[in-house]
Amino acid sequence: MENKHLIVLAGPTASGKTATAIKLAKAFDAEIISADSRQFYKELSIGTAAPTAEELAQVKHHFVHNLSIEDKYDVADYEKDVILYLKNYFKNHDVAVMTGGSGLFIDAVCNGLDEIPDISDEIRAKVTKMLEEGGIEALQKEVERVDNDYFQIVDKQNPRRLQRALEVYYQTGRPYSTFRQGNAVKRDFNIIKLAILWDRDKLIERINKRVDLMMQQGLLDEVKSVYPKRHLNPLNTVGYKELFDYLDEKCTLEHAVEQIKINTRQYAKRQMTWLRKRNDYQWFTAEQTDDMVAYVKKWL
Repeated sequence: MENKHLIVLAGPTASGKTATAIKLAKAFDAEIISADSRQFYKELSIGTAAPTAEELAQVKHHFVHNLSIEDKYDVADYEKDVILYLKNYFKNHDVAVMTGGSGLFIDAVCNGLDEIPDISDEIRAKVTKMLEEGGIEALQKEVERVDNDYFQIVDKQNPRRLQRALEVYYQTGRPYSTFRQGNAVKRDFNIIKLAILWDRDKLIERINKRVDLMMQQGLLDEVKSVYPKRHLNPLNTVGYKELFDYLDEKCTLEHAVEQIKINTRQYAKRQMTWLRKRNDYQWFTAEQTDDMVAYVKKWL
């Protein structure tokens, strides 16, 4: 396994990770593992910018549309599944490419997760009641109070992530972030980390154009198709919750689309904050694919 390599390609949303990952995979005869926790769900395609049928045909992808929004699945499940997949994959391949914007999921594969104890029914009920009575704002305020480090990087609009942090804190008395900063697991394959860098203004322009394109491609119809299940956690995410508000007649369609753009830009900013705190990524612009390939070849 010392000759096996996992290329990790990270970057903010709308940075061109899918197209770049396909180029890297072709260069090294590799397959692609998605590390985008929203692209796991088969009901969500347009709003998650999942690989298109054409892109899926170019290179084999894994962990894309492999779950239903009704399935319970977390980062621990993902770590276990990906490590098992790689164990079998590396029997016949030397290089794999993992790409996506979910930093916690990338970290889990690269470094492992500290074991987190089971949560009691009483504590789970306590946190659920906090959400029901105070809304997501109550969760945000409490996570900021008990675990500010995690609060700085978590998707603050994802109630399940916030609930999980509070459940762990109430169960153990330790901030959730401390469980994610233990001794890294030593993987038996090599990891090469790349990140895509964009000028801030250009990235904002790309995000705005992509949201407009999603609407043209039928995002509203996709949202309508899952509207009856809008209470499920996978649907409490950017691109869906804003249009749920429109369908609930809480705002105009124009306002909902503008809010998607704003929330996507904020999400991209959090992703960049997460990446900049790590010093083990080599940065490239999206146009420097040849340089990425050359950099990886040095490792190989």
